[in-house]
Amino acid sequence: MINTPYLLFLGDAPDQLATKVAQGIYDWRPDYSVGQLRLPGCGADLGVKDMSLAQAKAAGVKTLVIGVANRGGEISPAWRKVLVEALEMGFDIASGLHNLLRNEPELYAASQTHGTTLHDVRVPTAAYPIANGVKRTGKRCLAIGTDCSVGKMYTGLAMDAEMNRRAMKSTFRPTGQTGILITGAGVPLDAVIADFMAGAVEYLTPDNDPDHWDHIEGQGSLYHVSYSGVTMALIHGGQPDALILCHEPTRKHMRGLPGYTQPTLAQLRDTALPIAQVANPDCQVVGISVNTQHMSEAEAIEYLAGVEGEMGLPAVDPYRQGAGRLVDALLAL
Repeated sequence: MINTPYLLFLGDAPDQLATKVAQGIYDWRPDYSVGQLRLPGCGADLGVKDMSLAQAKAAGVKTLVIGVANRGGEISPAWRKVLVEALEMGFDIASGLHNLLRNEPELYAASQTHGTTLHDVRVPTAAYPIANGVKRTGKRCLAIGTDCSVGKMYTGLAMDAEMNRRAMKSTFRPTGQTGILITGAGVPLDAVIADFMAGAVEYLTPDNDPDHWDHIEGQGSLYHVSYSGVTMALIHGGQPDALILCHEPTRKHMRGLPGYTQPTLAQLRDTALPIAQVANPDCQVVGISVNTQHMSEAEAIEYLAGVEGEMGLPAVDPYRQGAGRLVDALLAL
C-alpha cells in the first residue's frame, strides 16, 4: 500500500500536459493531494499549494509522488538531489516511470539507509496469461482516443462514478500509472511483455455479473505510431461491448509527433470498430468524449453540438458536464 497523503512532484516539467499523472491524482483524489513541489523552470501548476519538503513533512505528507509523464519515462538528473533529500527526510517515493526507482543506486541506497519505501507502480505484479479470446460474462466499455492524453482515463473514471451514483454495478479498471495511483490497483499495461498484453487485459476484466460494467482505461491511440500496440491489446483483450471515442480538438499535431495530425473522429470510428468486432462482433460505438479544457464554455457547447450532429452520437465533456449521457447510451445497448 502507498501511504497517503501525497506531495505531488512536478519537477521541471515543461508544460501542464507533462504533469498528467499529478493532475489526474489531484482531480480525482484531492483529499490525497496536500501540495506540489516545483523546481526552477517548471511550466506546470496544479493550483495546489507550493511546498518545500520541510513544509510537506510538517503537514503530514507520507509519500512524494513523481507526477511527471515524460517521453521515455525517465528520471531526470535534475530531480535526483531532491529525491534523495526526500528519502533522507523519511518520505516514501512513488513513481510510474519506466526508469525504475529501485534501479537508481543513489535512491536505493538512501531508501535502505533511512528505512523508506520506493514504490514502482509500473511493474507488473502477476504472471499474466496469453490471451485466449474466450468470451467472458459481464459488460465492458473501453475508451479509445484520436491521440495520447486526450481524456480516456477521465472518461472511464467519470462513467464509473456516475454508475456508482446510480447504484449500478460498475468498476474502473486501471491500465496505467495514474489510474493505479488513484485506485491502488490495476495492470501497468505498457510495461507488460507484448505477447502477454492482451492476456493481461483479460486477467484485469474477468467474468462478472451480467449487469456489471467494467470501464477499461484506454492507452495510446491506434493512430499514434509510437503507442498503437498497447491500444490494440486493449481492444482485443478487453472484448468491449461499447467503445467511447475520445478527442482533444485544439491540438495542432499528435503528442510528441509534429509530423502527424490527429485523425478525425469518423476515421477513428471506422478503424477501431472493425478491429473490436474481431473479438466481440456485437461491439458498438456509443458515444463521444471531448476534452474541452482549452475552450470557453460557449466554444465547448458549440463544438460538442457540431460533433453530435456529425457523428449521430451523444458528445459530452464528462469531466466538465458529467457522464450521464454516456451512461445512458450504455444502458440503451
